Amino acid sequence: MKLWDKGFSTDKKIDHFTVGNDRELDLLLAKYDVTASQAHAKMLAQVGLISKEESEALVKELGTIAKSIDKGTFTIEDDFEDMHSKIEFLLTKKLGDTGKKIHTARSRNDQVLVAMQLYLKNELSEIKNEVKSLFDLLLNLAEKHKSVLLPGYTHLQIAMPSSFGLWFSAYAESLVDDLHFVQAAYKIADQNPLGSAAGYGSSFPIDRTFTTKEMGFETQKYNVVAAQMGRGKVEKATAFGISSVAATLSKLAMDICLYMSQNFEFISFPNELTTGSSIMPHKKNPDVFELIRAKCNKIQAVPNQLTLITNNLPSGYHRDLQLVKEVIVPAIQDIKACLEMTIFSLKEIQVNPNILDDPKYDYLFSVDTLNELVKSGMPFRDAYKTMGQAIENGNFKPKRDIQHTHEGSLGNLCLEEIKEKMEKVHSSN
Repeated sequence: MKLWDKGFSTDKKIDHFTVGNDRELDLLLAKYDVTASQAHAKMLAQVGLISKEESEALVKELGTIAKSIDKGTFTIEDDFEDMHSKIEFLLTKKLGDTGKKIHTARSRNDQVLVAMQLYLKNELSEIKNEVKSLFDLLLNLAEKHKSVLLPGYTHLQIAMPSSFGLWFSAYAESLVDDLHFVQAAYKIADQNPLGSAAGYGSSFPIDRTFTTKEMGFETQKYNVVAAQMGRGKVEKATAFGISSVAATLSKLAMDICLYMSQNFEFISFPNELTTGSSIMPHKKNPDVFELIRAKCNKIQAVPNQLTLITNNLPSGYHRDLQLVKEVIVPAIQDIKACLEMTIFSLKEIQVNPNILDDPKYDYLFSVDTLNELVKSGMPFRDAYKTMGQAIENGNFKPKRDIQHTHEGSLGNLCLEEIKEKMEKVHSSN
């Protein structure tokens, strides 16, 4: 069954090529199509296009379909092109001609748009909350380990003293930036496109304000052509949001893989969170974080994938847009899994409290020792040369009792201020 069936069939090869994996992806989106259809049915009755009784029957039967989706018993067989045709078939099978009326004043185009945007709103909200959970964990770890020093690096060379307090809270504050991108994507998705039909509106006297409120959208995409042009754009905005989160997770995962190495031994994890080798019995591999790194690097390619699919399309609908679904939906599932596993694993991180006892880290304190000479009255350039000569001659004696007091330094992490920044963006709508 096809919503565009005119009484003749297309070649099976054409069907297979054009449908692709839409049926599988639509199983994730079906409940949102039901939500939109319920709002649409109520609106059709309000404007007099169907009776109140017909609307109530449609809403009730759509509710039954929603329950089957929640239970996991809803299927889209090969006889159906997508979720829309299967849902309309079920309505017609149960309600006869009343079921056929559900498509009045809408097109499959705005059905896809509204279902996807409802899906993206829900997924972005869940991602936003998962990011906040990771942020809270990182801030707690920063507070717990704020006094434990570790080397800071530039060019992967020993540079200056850092701390686990700085390291954990650095990633926490980076997540604040990421959430701004996620929030921007949510704002773009939070515009009702239903009623734009095939992209040029309808001659039916529909009430788009009603469906906007009914589905919980903040506003509507007023211009019907702009609503259609939003397809691909809203997915790309989402991709930028999740790719920002992915960039932070990938960098964190890389640090963890590095710091777990026997050459560093800054951190470790319980055996049950690592994997072994088939031939080397001593191995404790950070496979979880290696996969997080790889998955998040893949996610960072998604905005470019979507750009290449949609880049040179003129206004109006084109079948190319079907492919954005198969790019963005798996990426969303991946970022959620990466967030979940990062939180799950980081709860068990074990910190080495004695890293800087090794004399190879003495040079970390060269800048702080130099600064003491400056504080005593020596010009900076002279102090720099003096310290450089001491290091070259092997006479350097590090000042280990360092004091960093400015905002954001290892002695003044400003965790409360960072927390306030997160609360502000997380609570915004």
